[in-house]
Amino acid sequence: MTAAAAAATIWDRDRLGITVGSVVLIFLGAIEALAVTTVMPLVAADLHGEALYAVAFAGTLATGVIGMVSAGAWSDRSGPRAPLYTAVVLFIVGLLIAGIATDMYVLILGRLIQGLGAGGQVVALYVVVARVYPPHLHGGIFAAFAAAWVVPSMIGPFLAGAVAQFLHWRWTFLGVAVLTAVAFALVAVKLRAVDLDAHPQNGAGTEPAAVEGDARSGTTTGGIARRILLAVVVAIAAVAVGFAAEAPAPFGWPLALGSVLVIVLSIRPLLPRGTLRAAPRLPSVILMRGLIAGAFFAAETYVPKMLMERFDFTPTIAGLSLTAAALAWSAASAVQGKYGDRLGSRRTVLISTAGLLVALIGLVLVAATATMPWAVVVLWGIAGGAMGLVYPRLNVLMLAYSTPSDEGFNSSALSISDSTGSAVTIAVAGLLFFALPIAGSGFPAVFALASVVLLLAAIPGSRIGDGPRAGTVSAAPEPPRG
Repeated sequence: MTAAAAAATIWDRDRLGITVGSVVLIFLGAIEALAVTTVMPLVAADLHGEALYAVAFAGTLATGVIGMVSAGAWSDRSGPRAPLYTAVVLFIVGLLIAGIATDMYVLILGRLIQGLGAGGQVVALYVVVARVYPPHLHGGIFAAFAAAWVVPSMIGPFLAGAVAQFLHWRWTFLGVAVLTAVAFALVAVKLRAVDLDAHPQNGAGTEPAAVEGDARSGTTTGGIARRILLAVVVAIAAVAVGFAAEAPAPFGWPLALGSVLVIVLSIRPLLPRGTLRAAPRLPSVILMRGLIAGAFFAAETYVPKMLMERFDFTPTIAGLSLTAAALAWSAASAVQGKYGDRLGSRRTVLISTAGLLVALIGLVLVAATATMPWAVVVLWGIAGGAMGLVYPRLNVLMLAYSTPSDEGFNSSALSISDSTGSAVTIAVAGLLFFALPIAGSGFPAVFALASVVLLLAAIPGSRIGDGPRAGTVSAAPEPPRG
């Protein structure tokens, strides 16, 4: 590596526009993810769509899986430019449709399109990083991406609540759409002069060797088509679980159970062998990720809703619970980055599971007794800290159990498990919210479901091991889902 190459940064003149535009796209995606959770109770009430509240979240996560798989395959085949452009346009179109929606069905359509774009956008941006930035700058650009989540974590829920309270909830969608279009224009202009078909030199003057794909990793034409088809089936089934809440009583639960069965059968080829039976090591890492994400994000979906509907909090104040969780997540991730190997996987899982269980049981009690609403902010901060501790550990274990030939497949499997677990649990929570009211509300049933899913996550959590080799866990917080 030459001295000039060694002194290069992600902020150099030839990369500045791409860096700024990419970071802003990540920033706006983070703002939107946190904003939607804050304002959706108002949206559902305004559009008379309480029964479809959960679908507005689950559907976005479900179609995000399609976006991830499709953008990854498309980028491998023809470079990331077209997938990135398509994903950003879909994201903007989805936001615009949601922002002008006159009923809940139109809003959900916008959210489904938005999910396609959000999932594809992140994957395509990561490929852009691989093609534009030399390897020694990857740490810097990913650190910038992580930092782009920190500010939204601090201000996103409060800002979204203020916008909804003093302007209108529609601006949480329309405003982000306009700003995303501006950031996208900056990236597109700068990428026009960049060759995205070749990887930057790695310092030794050699290009990475091509690897022949196999059907399992999904890099053959048949493998790619099969993975995309399976992702579509999983997404449709996950959305169907959510719509079961609106189905007539005799059909709701059979529809939900049948859809979950379809998901189980369809998702198996997208995950490492043995995942659904919690086989030791990598399969258990992947399974735990899906279960613990489902427990956390299903509960988080209903935290601001409970504060606003049961305790008459304003949207601005209700958003503080999400802010507390996001800040605790970031702090715990930093602790994991410094002391993760010393703690080890077993203690990390034990501490995280215990902390999250305390938070969820506390929420059940608050919801059932309709007392101590401010305890929710503290409890959800504890939950965020627990997630920040365990999420990075699962990331590093996945890579530790991977080889160069299956890193892509395993990374994809981790994301698919995460999104699908969240989507299905949120959808089932929406069904329970109306089917099993306790003490006059469905909130206790939702938080009880999250507690059960968390206890299930402890089974693969006891089998994840410590990895075949030591690794350093990134201190960057894992992005929340929207």
